[in-house]
Amino acid sequence: MIRVLVADDQAMVRAGLRLILEGQADIEVVGEAADGEDALVAVRRDRPDLVLMDIRMPRLDGIAATRKLIEHDPALRILVVTTFDADQYVFEALRAGASGFILKDSSPEQLVAAVRLIAAGDALLAPARTRRLIETQVRPKASFDNSLVGRLTERERDVLVLMARGLDNGQIAAELFVSGATVRTHVGHVLSKLDARSRVQAVVVAYESGLVQPSSA
Repeated sequence: MIRVLVADDQAMVRAGLRLILEGQADIEVVGEAADGEDALVAVRRDRPDLVLMDIRMPRLDGIAATRKLIEHDPALRILVVTTFDADQYVFEALRAGASGFILKDSSPEQLVAAVRLIAAGDALLAPARTRRLIETQVRPKASFDNSLVGRLTERERDVLVLMARGLDNGQIAAELFVSGATVRTHVGHVLSKLDARSRVQAVVVAYESGLVQPSSA
């Protein structure tokens, strides 16, 4: 069962998201929050696996709330629910540790699929859209500490490049002719060595370091 908390400052949006998700046998909505501050309290109280997080909320916005929640619990999954997919605020939420984003005008089926995918944690959500957002916001940094990527083995760098291309674990396994378990191990090492709390954060590092170029991803 995937335990979900819905954080949005609009009551009708929260009610709509709850209605969609509670119709699924494998998803339970365990709480709601009207802003970022409420979300911090609700996560501690309700212990969700995943938070649906609006960005623009009063008192504490979704970016700051995401950062605080992930710092407290790196295993928590956060799915940003937004109006614009090429938004600086969306990118900042991803850098803060959110695992992906979905547009508010997405279909109920897309929302449910996104929740399941983010909860599983073995793929980028909407990889083409996520890559496009990262490529518009990130450029290689001359001052980037390349010792961070230098911690990776050659095979781990291969895995990171394939992650940046949007491949899921099964596709990476097929590309490298290894088992799914081996890929999961490599991905875990990549996230740990890069101090990344999500696949998205690891992909951002890949671009910032110059390991991945927009034309090569």
